Amino acid sequence: MKINPDHTLRDIAGETIIVDQGSTHTDMTRIISLNASARLLWERLAGTEFCIDDAARILTEQYGIDKEQAMTDATRWAERLQACGGILDK
Repeated sequence: MKINPDHTLRDIAGETIIVDQGSTHTDMTRIISLNASARLLWERLAGTEFCIDDAARILTEQYGIDKEQAMTDATRWAERLQACGGILDK
């Protein structure tokens, strides 16, 4: 997997959102907002090819959660961002 290079993070009114800069048909009624842990994963994994284990490892190191919880959280993060085009399968 990899972060879609056409999507960038922006801070707007105290929120971190994803902006699709690669499409002229962007639906501006759909805002993708990231919490602190989702932003951490985005920033640490941008520009690299990664797997769920990589994302889970970052969560475990940053927050001290167990591997099972980290895998669950990383999987949800990736699935949600794949659904909106923020993460590409390769």
